[in-house]
Amino acid sequence: MKTDQVAQRFAQAQSSYEQHAIAQRRVTIELLQYMRSHVPPHLQRILEIGCGSGLFTRQLLQHYSFDQLFLNDLYPEVKQHFEEDARIYWGIGNVETLPLPQSLDLVVSCSALQWVQQLEALLVKIHQALNPSGWLCFASYAQDNLKEIKALTGQGLEYRSLSQIVELLESCGYEVLMQEEQHLILEFEHPRDVLKHIKATGVQATAAGFRWNKSSLQLFYEQYQQFQLPDSQQYPLTYHPIYLIARKHP
Repeated sequence: MKTDQVAQRFAQAQSSYEQHAIAQRRVTIELLQYMRSHVPPHLQRILEIGCGSGLFTRQLLQHYSFDQLFLNDLYPEVKQHFEEDARIYWGIGNVETLPLPQSLDLVVSCSALQWVQQLEALLVKIHQALNPSGWLCFASYAQDNLKEIKALTGQGLEYRSLSQIVELLESCGYEVLMQEEQHLILEFEHPRDVLKHIKATGVQATAAGFRWNKSSLQLFYEQYQQFQLPDSQQYPLTYHPIYLIARKHP
């Protein structure tokens, strides 16, 4: 999917994102806990890729001190979610084509790298921008993510597995210190609520050229019945986050 389409979908969802980003909020907390076990609390230069409305950034600001924080996202409207801070520098645009700040101690990304078209090229670019022994810490998503939606609509990203990501990191010269994966199951009262959640968080940005109408919605609701949980009568939506802490060799 084109980057400008992804940016547009997330821009449309930004006012509703935080209220509905239940899984993403849990992922930010998990990623930070893993980081605190490995990454020292003071660093000089940090880059966050895909900061969005600042869900993860606020966690980072709470637990890490730094001299300079470079924030990246696709669209300039995200700036409204952040207070003025002389230590914060902005890089707006597609991180795959933007020049990265150099001599970084930490590159971090939460719930964003799954959108990257050429992940290997970006990992190499990050590796070049990191200081020796610099850290790359991120949470992304693996193959079971939103699997119910993909099964019914055929729409969705092509996700790599955790082992494939680890292999990629190692081939790009990183030492992988920690890898973890989870399945987070959100439950909804009706398939309609599943779609509302997806729209409110912008993750439907995968649906290139897909348009809902009355009959396709009705079919979706009917087919979603197959996923209904027998014990709670709720409708599940699966998130499959993965967490990685990697380091550039000294």
